[in-house]
Amino acid sequence: MGQYALPDLPYDYAALEPAITGEILELHHAKHHAAYVKGANDTLDRLAEARDKGDFSGLVGLEKTYAFNLSGHVLHTIFWQNLSPDGGDRPDGALRDAIDEHFGSFEAFQKQLTTATSTVQGSGWGVLAWEPLSRRLVVEQVYDHHGNVGMNTTPLLVFDAWEHAYYLQYRNVRPDYVEKLWSLVNWTDVTSRFEAARGVA
Repeated sequence: MGQYALPDLPYDYAALEPAITGEILELHHAKHHAAYVKGANDTLDRLAEARDKGDFSGLVGLEKTYAFNLSGHVLHTIFWQNLSPDGGDRPDGALRDAIDEHFGSFEAFQKQLTTATSTVQGSGWGVLAWEPLSRRLVVEQVYDHHGNVGMNTTPLLVFDAWEHAYYLQYRNVRPDYVEKLWSLVNWTDVTSRFEAARGVA
């Protein structure tokens, strides 16, 4: 059975400074993300044990734990790829056109995603996603790590709003952290996700 693994970052821990300090990035990746990977793998083992014993009395809790940890792993994996020390500015081409079509302008989209990330209650994420039924871009708030499965969306750009992502540097001023994230966005990665979600080869 396949096991999940912590991905290497595509840059050094200090590469995103000053927007994100090396200390925060190392703790975030090597401790927090690693914990979600371990949690997903451990829960798979416990689910296999439950099947072997034919005892599913704890299944509800195991399924919830598995979803939490796996979603944390998936979202963080996207987050690292969404960021780059050479990021920032704004997209071009088809993604730019889609943002203009679905949000009115890049500025309106940026304000909506910034607000979604800054105001998510408790811990969670702000997400730019592709919604396949209407074939449009949407902004979502994801609480904790659980994806909005009912909406069947594909995340393209994710902003981590958990305190471990920013508190050591920005304290309780989450909007300042979110503003700095825009200077790191790897639009090449976001665009490739957009094209894949739309079915463009």
